[in-house]
Amino acid sequence: MKNNRKSRNAKRMSFISFLKQNYFLLIFVGCIGFVGVVSVYKLFVAKPTYVYAKIKVGQGMWWATTQRPSLWYVKAIQQAGEQKDLSGKPLVKLLDVSYYPYFGSGQYDVYVTVQLKVSKVGNKGTYNFNRETIGVSSPIDLEFPNVQFSGTIIKLSEVPFKESYVKKIIVLVKRVPFPWEYEQIEIGDSQKSGEKEVFIILDKSVGETADTTLLQQGSLISTSTNLFAVKAQILVKKEEENYVFGEEYVIAPGRVLQGVATSKFTFSDYYITKVE
Repeated sequence: MKNNRKSRNAKRMSFISFLKQNYFLLIFVGCIGFVGVVSVYKLFVAKPTYVYAKIKVGQGMWWATTQRPSLWYVKAIQQAGEQKDLSGKPLVKLLDVSYYPYFGSGQYDVYVTVQLKVSKVGNKGTYNFNRETIGVSSPIDLEFPNVQFSGTIIKLSEVPFKESYVKKIIVLVKRVPFPWEYEQIEIGDSQKSGEKEVFIILDKSVGETADTTLLQQGSLISTSTNLFAVKAQILVKKEEENYVFGEEYVIAPGRVLQGVATSKFTFSDYYITKVE
């Protein structure tokens, strides 16, 4: 009995002596254990925090001019679905995709609405996503099983976005159009963004306008040119006192219509003259 007790004491003292001589190993193992406990807590125990973000798809920061996605890229983004973390919980969930043609270039301004799993930093409304701080105007990288893309956050909220869309009637006018344009514009032709119909041609007309030029001799010369007018219904978002089309373009008389291309016609240099 005494020999067994002495043997156990000797082993205990030897182990303590080993730890004292190799205390750095004890610290290292403790750090690994702490990180493991924290990771398990965050992955399986802690209640996740989710926020909602609207993202404009594109490489780099928001002020950088980069190539916009083509239609095949847009179609892949529409099928993105969910990105999951190691525990199988949704890390990113795609909620909505909107896209608008960019001046008939075959490229699109693309906007996605997603739900993000984040960690909250302090009490100032700051969040981390994939170990990066995010906020409005910050870049973000998303990696879904079928597609990967980057973008800039243009809106961030702890609750789902409540956006008010309304249908407005606008009149578009173009001076000195190409002769073929009038025939190409068809009443009833429309543009869709995802499942939403955002632009429908209601009517068209052709007229004349007079241009007056002052010659060097001091005399005036008047010439007549064609004037095309198009009446259309457009789906816009109400933001304070403005009506916004395609997330960025304010619809108002005097502005050039941007981001509109129906199935048979791309509008270029058409001015808005009336909003009803």
